Amino acid sequence: MKKFLIVIAVCAFVGTVSVRAEETWKGTISESMCGLKHSAEKHGGKGDDHRACVEKCIAGGGEYVFIAKDKAVKIANQSFEGLKAHAGHEVMLTGEMKDGAVTISKIEMPKKEEKK
Repeated sequence: MKKFLIVIAVCAFVGTVSVRAEETWKGTISESMCGLKHSAEKHGGKGDDHRACVEKCIAGGGEYVFIAKDKAVKIANQSFEGLKAHAGHEVMLTGEMKDGAVTISKIEMPKKEEKK
């Protein structure tokens, strides 16, 4: 019985640790070629159109990155379904950070704040 309780306690602890590994951040889905800056000369005068820039750079061989607090973070799972749909958008990204890259488990648009 004592061994059974120890196994249950260890399983509960391991389960808790794995849940804590996921975090949620607010930031923008961008790409590795321009990262933090989108120059108009590279994009036919449309450097201020963030989404168009991300799409063009991804098509040109860039990879998706997540921009948060003026830092570009690599995205480990480049084939994640929501990346293309949210290119250039500010999002709430949930995932696990490991070795300087985030593995995404969920992307959603931030909830709009109600005006009072």
